[in-house]
Amino acid sequence: MLRLAACLLAGIALHGIACAGPAAAQTLRYGMMEDPDALDPTLARTFASRMVFAALCDKLVDIGPDLKPVPQLATSWELAPDEKALTMHLRPGVLFHDGEKLDAAAAKYTIERHMKLPGSQRRSEIAPIGSVDVVDDLTFRINLKQPFAPLLAQFTDRAGMMISPKAAERLGDKFASAPVCAGPYKFVERVPQDRIVVERFPDYWNKGAIHIQRIEFRPIPDATVRLTNLRAGQLDLLERLAPTDVAQVKRDAKLKLESTYELGFLEVLFNPNKAGSPVADPKVRAAFEAALDRNAINQVVYNGEFLAGNQWVNPKNPNYVAEYPIPKRDVAKAKALLAEAGKPNPQITLTVYADSDSPRTGQVIQAMAKEAGFDVKIQAVDFTTALDAADKGNYEAQLYSWSGRSDPDGNTFSFLACKAALNYPKYCSPEADAALQAERGTVDPAKRKAAWKALADQVLKDRPGIYILHRKLLWAYSQKLTGFVPYPDGLVRFTGLKLN
Repeated sequence: MLRLAACLLAGIALHGIACAGPAAAQTLRYGMMEDPDALDPTLARTFASRMVFAALCDKLVDIGPDLKPVPQLATSWELAPDEKALTMHLRPGVLFHDGEKLDAAAAKYTIERHMKLPGSQRRSEIAPIGSVDVVDDLTFRINLKQPFAPLLAQFTDRAGMMISPKAAERLGDKFASAPVCAGPYKFVERVPQDRIVVERFPDYWNKGAIHIQRIEFRPIPDATVRLTNLRAGQLDLLERLAPTDVAQVKRDAKLKLESTYELGFLEVLFNPNKAGSPVADPKVRAAFEAALDRNAINQVVYNGEFLAGNQWVNPKNPNYVAEYPIPKRDVAKAKALLAEAGKPNPQITLTVYADSDSPRTGQVIQAMAKEAGFDVKIQAVDFTTALDAADKGNYEAQLYSWSGRSDPDGNTFSFLACKAALNYPKYCSPEADAALQAERGTVDPAKRKAAWKALADQVLKDRPGIYILHRKLLWAYSQKLTGFVPYPDGLVRFTGLKLN
């Protein structure tokens, strides 16, 4: 009867979660906001896919909670004095899930695949790589066209994930249907919009630290439904808890809460290339920003849990450009700018994700912009549809979120460099490009700081998008789960996790 009551509370039909009986003690049921895109480290581009990769695909380098690089598949590395070559030493005895060994040839294959595969989302991230040489069985050298400061940071994410060359050759463009990596868990199955299942890899190099046998990643877009299922015992862990539910979780003795501020951002992205759109006028984009009160959006929609921001890193980040503090709302200025543009009542369609919070954010933006003269229409679509529309330039304005990277280059280059992979507005500024090349071309902190200032000088004036907030990453989980450590990249490290 108690279990039946729990199922009725959670809703038997909620996203296919069955109520036939308790899950095995060593199965971690992980509630996610979105269904991932392609499970191929070369092609993937979503935050949700990175969560699954954290179980499937180890990287050359990881980061600690303090964002400092730590060894993973590579045990050590050396940068040449001229900063144009990085030599990496692989961990001995590492096997891919198909039993093939990870060696320098496999690392070379993977990196070159990231560089050359059609549709690669990694190409721009590692564009300065000229070639990769095998030095010996466990050593390879990356030769750079020019110094590239973010390289090590790129290897802490998908560019550093190693895949089995044998499996990649066998599967070809179907690799995402059965990915083979060198992580703690191996792929079992995927049912789109329902679940992704992985199981503990018995020959994992650090198998003594992996205690949970099986993980089921379950996409559940509605934050209320995710939490209801957690409270009913149908999930063990959920990510992106709604900020408005924090108090409820804190009151529940059966649940725990962890949080940290993300590395990324939430922004309104514009498409100035859309025929006839008022956002093609920079004065209209400036007016849109002047109409917004970032702190009010945070309070109304996110219970004050997030951080207001106006740049690609949050105001607490040491790389934040202090010369450009968050502008205050100025409706009179917004109206004046629209009058100068000759568009006192522009109509704009704002696309938002069809999740729990994005439509509410869009509605608050809509109300604020209306006071300045804007007529904003809200269009809610699922996450993958929104990304596809952005890719094709089939949007006018979009509420876009990015999970962020440990080096600010990961929050800027792919979005702001001419012809970069995630540059959906097709923004192209010689001044911005020069600043991006400058920050990439040196490891000198002072020179990079100057480059970030130069980038802000241009981008915050041009406004291909308007940065609004930086989210607080919120996880809720069962008291039965121990060993959880929050990381600012938003990814769960399964090492040390136990279900008691």
